[in-house]
Amino acid sequence: MYFAAMLARTEDGWEASDTELDNVETLSDIADLARESAINEDTVLVLIEQEDAWFGVVRVDGEDDPRVYLSNAAVANRSSYGAMLVEELVGREDDEDVELDALDLDGTEDGEPDIEEEEDESDDGAAASVAPNGPLGDTRLLEDLGVDEKVLLALDGDALTSIADVLGCTEILEAVR
Repeated sequence: MYFAAMLARTEDGWEASDTELDNVETLSDIADLARESAINEDTVLVLIEQEDAWFGVVRVDGEDDPRVYLSNAAVANRSSYGAMLVEELVGREDDEDVELDALDLDGTEDGEPDIEEEEDESDDGAAASVAPNGPLGDTRLLEDLGVDEKVLLALDGDALTSIADVLGCTEILEAVR
């Protein structure tokens, strides 16, 4: 069972709304939903949890790229919404690796594949993406809001309530729960 809520920052604090993720297939879809809820292109947080097994935070600030944090990527990867976020995050890391490979820093000749790349390919030719066991993403995405990296990494159980406590919007979040 999922719980998803959107917290939109306003001049008067935070507004919360229950978020329906049925039509969401990508991180871009989540970002679009968040931008629709934004007041004056201010910060919107999409909070997702699955039965205290994992939680995720997607932060959208105006037209900037969304920032994502997952508490446990391996567990999240077993669920549809979590897997979507893991895929986005692992894909970003792969893109960064590709950019480095384009600089030919690995010692291979142009056009010559890495031995590791050949081993990472599955039977259908697509690169295998493996979710790491533990946190994944931007561990500092809530620092300016009062939730530093150490606190975020230590959260478990009812993490969304703990985040809402720091933001000062626990009652607002609980009203949509």
